[in-house]
Amino acid sequence: MTDTRLENQPAGYAPPAVWRQKADHGGTFASINRAESGARFERELPVGKHPLQLYSQGTPNGQKVTILLEELLAAGHAGAEYDAWLIDIFKGDQFGSGFVGVNPNAKIPALVDRSTNPATRVFESGSILVYLAERFGAFLPAAGRARTETFNWLMWQMGSAPFVGGGLGHFYAYAPIKIEYAIDRYAMETKRQLHVLDTHLATHEFLAGDAYTIADMAVWPWYPGSLYGVYNAHEFLAVEEYRHLLRWYRAIAERPAVKRGRIVNRTSGAPGEFLRERHDAKDFT
Repeated sequence: MTDTRLENQPAGYAPPAVWRQKADHGGTFASINRAESGARFERELPVGKHPLQLYSQGTPNGQKVTILLEELLAAGHAGAEYDAWLIDIFKGDQFGSGFVGVNPNAKIPALVDRSTNPATRVFESGSILVYLAERFGAFLPAAGRARTETFNWLMWQMGSAPFVGGGLGHFYAYAPIKIEYAIDRYAMETKRQLHVLDTHLATHEFLAGDAYTIADMAVWPWYPGSLYGVYNAHEFLAVEEYRHLLRWYRAIAERPAVKRGRIVNRTSGAPGEFLRERHDAKDFT
């Protein structure tokens, strides 16, 4: 009996000498993904009344930034008021000329700080977190071991999440066919990462120690947030086994600023669970 797990998919496939993108390569993002960068159409970005202009969508990477902004406001940093404009990545908004001018990589989130002259563009979610934390002097220890630990876990998240999103998330939730080898490969790596977090949080209240930092805000939407919400893979990965991780996750989920930040620039959900755009604190009501 042939073990079909060892057969090429499609049967007989061998990589060509030079790869070329197919006209129809399948999958959820097949209609917009291309092998080249740059703007595809002209569209200026809207500008609101606040110095901080965020262009994003409420994915795990987008949630990191809106959670930090809401935490800053809750901590009394009035200068962190912001406009959050929806960039619908399913419709290809990220390829407009204005957005690509802020982030040449055409990925959300992107931030423009118009309080500087000229305005400062910030892209990549981790860079935005550091920029805002340093700008307001909050949620990032100024020096010492705690600062290093915060950066340790922030960089861990930035390097590890692609295995969850582009790896497990793609092949488990978005790919046009189910490929056992690919799903097994990324499921194993995702569970290893969950175990890394669970082991660490067994002896630490927060990732960097006793203080809640941008490292927690970066990791929280992904582990295990994305596995519950975006990819619906929590049962498949037995997320409930990781009790120390879940203790940390549930404690952060109860923070009022997190409850607000996690719904900004989301486009669907139960009533009160999404807010397409945010321009004022009153928008949450």
